[in-house]
Amino acid sequence: MKNKLFFQYSGSCFLLLFAFLSYLVKFYPSWLTTFDQTITHWVYHLHPGANSFFIWITKFGNPASVILLFLAILFLLVYGKLYTDAFWLSIGFIGISGLLNPLLKAFFMRERPTLEHLVIETSYSFPSGHAVTSMILYGSLLLLIPQFFRSKNLQIFFKVFLGLLIFLIGMSRIYLGVHFPSDIIGGYTLGLSWLLFSYPYYREERLKWKIKGKQN
Repeated sequence: MKNKLFFQYSGSCFLLLFAFLSYLVKFYPSWLTTFDQTITHWVYHLHPGANSFFIWITKFGNPASVILLFLAILFLLVYGKLYTDAFWLSIGFIGISGLLNPLLKAFFMRERPTLEHLVIETSYSFPSGHAVTSMILYGSLLLLIPQFFRSKNLQIFFKVFLGLLIFLIGMSRIYLGVHFPSDIIGGYTLGLSWLLFSYPYYREERLKWKIKGKQN
C-alpha cells in the first residue's frame, strides 16, 4: 500500500503522545492542571446557551448509540460481502473501545472533574470512552467512505461531517463537566494510533481477498 510508512510513522507519533500523556496522568497529574483549566474555561464560555446542543451531540458517543450503529454498519458490510472491512471495524470497536479502554480506565483510576455534571457518569475519567469510541467508529467510517460513495463530492462531504462529529463529541464531554481536556486528547490519540497502524494492513488484506474473489 502507498504511504504505508507515513501511516506507521503517524501512528507511532500518536501512540508516543498517548504514552507521554498517560505517564503524566498517572504520576504527575498536576502538570496538566493549567492546560486542562485553560481549555475548560474556554469551552465554558458557551454555558448555558449550548446545553441542549451538547447534551444531544454527546448521545452520538453513548454506548447504546454506538453499539446500535456498529451493528447496523457491520450488517451492511457483511451483506455487501465486504468481509475484511467488517473484520477491521470489529477489531477496533470491540478490542480497543470495548475491552482495552475500560482496562485503561481501571488502571489509571483518574477521578472526573469536580465541576457540575450535566449528564450522569460513574466510571473513571482517563482516557475518555466517548473520545476513543468516536475516533474508532466514526474514524473507521471516514476511512471506509470510498466503499460506500463513488462521488468525490459526497466523499469529501461525509469525511468533513464525520471529522466534525468526532471533534464535537469530544468537546461535549468537556462542556458537560465530565472530562478533562487531557482525557479527550488521550482518547483521541489512542484511537488514532490504532487506526493509523492498522489501516495499511487492512488495505493489504482487502486487496488480497478481492483478488482471490473472497469479497467485493
